[in-house]
Amino acid sequence: MTSFLDKLKNKWQEEKFVCVGLDQSGFEANQSVIDQTFDLVCAYKPNSAFYEAAGVEGLKNLKKTIQYIHEKDPQIPIILDAKKGDIGNTNEEYAKAVFGDLGADALTVHPYLGKESLQPFLTRVDKGIFVLVKTSNPGAGEFQDLKIGDRPLYQIVAEHVKDWGENVGVVVGATYPEELKKVREIVGDMPILIPGVGAQGGDVAETVEAGKDSNGQGMIISSSRGIIFSDNPREATFDLSKQIQEALK
Repeated sequence: MTSFLDKLKNKWQEEKFVCVGLDQSGFEANQSVIDQTFDLVCAYKPNSAFYEAAGVEGLKNLKKTIQYIHEKDPQIPIILDAKKGDIGNTNEEYAKAVFGDLGADALTVHPYLGKESLQPFLTRVDKGIFVLVKTSNPGAGEFQDLKIGDRPLYQIVAEHVKDWGENVGVVVGATYPEELKKVREIVGDMPILIPGVGAQGGDVAETVEAGKDSNGQGMIISSSRGIIFSDNPREATFDLSKQIQEALK
């Protein structure tokens, strides 16, 4: 079975960097978006909150959505955006649920409990985890910019995470291009999941310039509302992809 990282690298080789955030709980709505965009994306990123809010039916639709993507193209990696992070034995159960029952390829996690707590995810080298480093929301700096010595906390987190394993990436918002550039310098060629373009206002050209790795790759640029609620999701995905390609030239 192809690992998450290999799937991702294959998509980058095809010059695909757009990740569509499936932030809606209806399976038929998701199916329509997937049918229109599957040949343009490097990944899909369903956000678990939207499915959980719809109760049991929503969770069923999350599983159906993941299964449908795998059927459509089993080489498209699926990142569950659930921001998990608890003590080790709890994370063991999360890993079983996310990677086992749901069948996702990767998961977003937060680092507050330390590397030890994340071992149930780190040991799944066939899967991927994305550690929150600098998030895209306006209030991100309340804790993430606190100084530890002369450096902000988000940089310290990035420094630690860069050595956590090959199946690890980081999350940095497109709304903070200078911070994204700094994180790229710290983590080298690690994958960076970059939310915040589109509805949140992140600039695509700035994001690419700050976020690309030494090979001109390494980015998973995610747009949710800007694609799934557009009149034409395929056109919106194609346009974002084109902007990324132009910025890479």
